[in-house]
Amino acid sequence: MSTTLDKIDAYRRLGLKSLFQVGLYRLGTMTGLNSVRSITGNIPDGEFFGPSNRQCSLAPSQRWKDSQWCFGWFSKPLNNQTPNWFLDPIHDRESESALSPWWEIPDFVSQEQDIKCIWEASRMDWALAKAQRAVSFADRVENLGSDRSAELLSLNHWLADWCRHNPPYLGPNWKCAQEASIRVLHLAMASIVLYGSDQANGEWLRETKHATACFIEAHLKRIRPTVLYAVAQNNNHALSEACALFIGGTWLGLVQTTLSKRSNTLAAFGRTLLEERTSQLFEQDGSFSQYSVNYHRMALDLLNMAEVWRRKLDLPPFSDDFYAKAKAATDWLGTMTEPTTGDVPNLGHNDGARLMPLTDTDYRDFRPTVQLASNLYHGVRAYCNQGSWDLPGQWLGIDDATSFSPPATTHLFDNGGYAVLGHAIDITNASEPPSLVRIKALLKYPRYRYRPSHADALHVDLWINAENVLRDSGTYSYNAADGLMAYLFGTRSHNTVTFDNRDQMPRVSRFLFGRWPKTRGPVTIEKIESGTLSCSASYTDWLGASHTRRISLSPGGLVVDDEIDGMKKEATVRWNLFETNWIQNGKTFTNENGIHIDILSDVVPTRCELVSRIESQYYWHQHRMPAIEFTVEKRSKIQTVISWPLQKSICS
Repeated sequence: MSTTLDKIDAYRRLGLKSLFQVGLYRLGTMTGLNSVRSITGNIPDGEFFGPSNRQCSLAPSQRWKDSQWCFGWFSKPLNNQTPNWFLDPIHDRESESALSPWWEIPDFVSQEQDIKCIWEASRMDWALAKAQRAVSFADRVENLGSDRSAELLSLNHWLADWCRHNPPYLGPNWKCAQEASIRVLHLAMASIVLYGSDQANGEWLRETKHATACFIEAHLKRIRPTVLYAVAQNNNHALSEACALFIGGTWLGLVQTTLSKRSNTLAAFGRTLLEERTSQLFEQDGSFSQYSVNYHRMALDLLNMAEVWRRKLDLPPFSDDFYAKAKAATDWLGTMTEPTTGDVPNLGHNDGARLMPLTDTDYRDFRPTVQLASNLYHGVRAYCNQGSWDLPGQWLGIDDATSFSPPATTHLFDNGGYAVLGHAIDITNASEPPSLVRIKALLKYPRYRYRPSHADALHVDLWINAENVLRDSGTYSYNAADGLMAYLFGTRSHNTVTFDNRDQMPRVSRFLFGRWPKTRGPVTIEKIESGTLSCSASYTDWLGASHTRRISLSPGGLVVDDEIDGMKKEATVRWNLFETNWIQNGKTFTNENGIHIDILSDVVPTRCELVSRIESQYYWHQHRMPAIEFTVEKRSKIQTVISWPLQKSICS
């Protein structure tokens, strides 16, 4: 349980300016002093998008064709109907606040009633899929024109249906300005797919209709008055809203309607805010403020959309600092991404967000974002071979680079607290084609300039080719049972040490910890004998417990050395394992892939067990995974030795 002092410490770390901004926002919306309570808007019936002359051979997305999609894994048949815009399809519950003013609607009504499940359909990523199918003749043999016309009619019909059921500014889908921003951004990218992939200067935007302009204006009216609150969060909210104001403002200015009086002011404000937030929220090494791989992808997607839009309209470049941070952010995500599957460590919050899905690749495939960003900011391909990761750039008309520069395998992102150690081992023999085994170990250590989302100090991820051998448990939901949220956000779900079965920092509220730990001294990556890469970090928590961890990665093994002290009763080292048949023999654990895990210590453990734990790789989805728990009751040194054979079969 957190104390008053813990809360004071947490609020102090958030900063007086952020607290003041949040307080001002809440007071304004509660009393009606904020202008967001008095805005009005209207979205008339009619077409949103007119016919397109584009004829494209690219393969369009098949998502949202016959089914509704949610968080990248859940689908529900639509039966030729538009979605129910107020239905949580995962739990089959409908919102009771369809016509309530948005500021009266809570985020979390009760346990397992998550407003994010309702928002998902109203993010309008289906507009991208419908726009693709409206201009593509891939895999079609006859009736090409009628097929494409049907998709365009469907796109207009869905947009009109959404507007009829979601009048400004009533109901849950108007509650969050970031959600309003995402709708604007997805419609903007859909317009490029329909008309503007090969054009510039915005002439193609004149094909968008009056209803679209009204839609954009109504959304910008919702976004602008609450930007102060978004900025105070120091996360992706203000980035999203800045992008929407920049893109939506320029869009309104180009269609030259009576709605565009403030468009230039909104666009200029959005540009300034986007550059300021990019400068503040991304570290020099590319790390993002939310300490989450999935939120990092979301933030980079936002930068990508803004840059694509800027190029298509031939607008002035962003600041030098914007591009420096975008390049660094691209390198960060590229280093985290496994090149053959696109999967990444499941670090930090993972709320199912995926923007601009212009491919049918799995939600956990991060290569489309990395490839587009690498083309935009570095002018090179991150992945040499052609593949589905190229589709976003092709659909948006971004010239594909001809040169190739793969992301780094070893990199220290010290500003954010990430050390990535990697090896690529050639195991080719004369009778086989060329083959590499890729080994990657990641150490997450506390360098918190912004609020941490998970208590995961000194967590370790291990990857052997595409297999995430040692893994993070994930997030599951922002509104699960308290015990499950406490577990997944807390220390027990990570590959690190827990002291006295508590978290590394006290939990103050749903999304806030206090007493943030701090890494002692500098952190470096060393290369020692036989090509072994090594890195170490340490911290002492607010109750005096200390943990020092050193990881050493060689081509055939990972050694983790832990020194722990300061526990009152006990300390436990935990290792979450990938799902195979693990066998325990004393303090040795083996599986059918030939991986061996041996745990050694200078004191006798009180417990060494193979247990079953929860893992969540997708929002609102969970399954069981094996885990090792090794408990001692006094100051000790513990060594975990993980070894594997260098052969292709290790990657299932």
